[in-house]
Amino acid sequence: MTRITRRAALGAGAALALPAAPRAQGAFPTRPITVIVPNPPGGGTDFAARLFQEGMQAALGQPVVIENRPGANGNIAINAVARAQPDGHTLLLQYNGYHAGNPAMMQNLTWDPIRDLAIVGMATMAPHVILVAPNVPANTLAEFIAHARANPGKLNYASSGNGSIQHIGGVLFSRAIGAEMVHVPYRGAAPALQDVAGGRVEMFITTPSSAVALIQGGRVKALAMASARRASGLPDVPTTAEAGLPGFTLDAWFAFAAPAGTPRAVQERLNAAIRGVAEQPAVRQRAEQAGASTAAMTLAELDALARREVAELGAVIRAAGITIE
Repeated sequence: MTRITRRAALGAGAALALPAAPRAQGAFPTRPITVIVPNPPGGGTDFAARLFQEGMQAALGQPVVIENRPGANGNIAINAVARAQPDGHTLLLQYNGYHAGNPAMMQNLTWDPIRDLAIVGMATMAPHVILVAPNVPANTLAEFIAHARANPGKLNYASSGNGSIQHIGGVLFSRAIGAEMVHVPYRGAAPALQDVAGGRVEMFITTPSSAVALIQGGRVKALAMASARRASGLPDVPTTAEAGLPGFTLDAWFAFAAPAGTPRAVQERLNAAIRGVAEQPAVRQRAEQAGASTAAMTLAELDALARREVAELGAVIRAAGITIE
């Protein structure tokens, strides 16, 4: 933040006469920044927010407070930010499953991804990993596919909520292998992982950042990365193509969003700070260890990505007939 000082020669009266308005209008941020996360602590969305918290504080010169507001498939948090004062002090850690998915699946949505939100910085981008419970009689993706086909309609798959990317991924996976599975929605990745690790749900397709510790601890089995390449944080987990299911890929992104009316100068300031954090070696390393990556993207690149995802993912959802109340 630029600091304006008075010359020593100015007396108290002259100092009081200096106009304060230009400084007040140009200053950002002037108070702590709140980042609202639409999921509980412990999942990939929460991980992305906390990964950037310290670096953003240093870059912006103000505390960055993480506030988790799960529920309603992300809409509680999203509505709070869409309706917040558009001054850059209230941000959303947005998830592409909500950003592009909710408008395609939900009628009477009270926010619009293009009209009401501006993506100001990319946090992390991540593939998804196909996980199964430790008690599932399969140690490879091929074995699990055979098991699911032998038990149509008897196996469950978890998601972090109706209409989430995990939900969509489960639907697409069931169709890809030709075996029906039962969807079990949770309020975030963390509680879903607990039930998978506990053997109460057979499968979960989620981002690695929320599951690496469980995978490395042997509490869940990672069968394949739903991606074109292996994750550096999980180098021994094959891709779906390598594991016998070519063409099945699923990617996620987690980005900071501001109310759409936020001044362009404030958006640029936030974007510069977030890009700077994304380029820090320590941040990149932590992301990679969690099976994700960072991407320093400009406002124009972010807008193009968001618009493309709204159109393309929306088309997939509508073709699959996925709807939620």
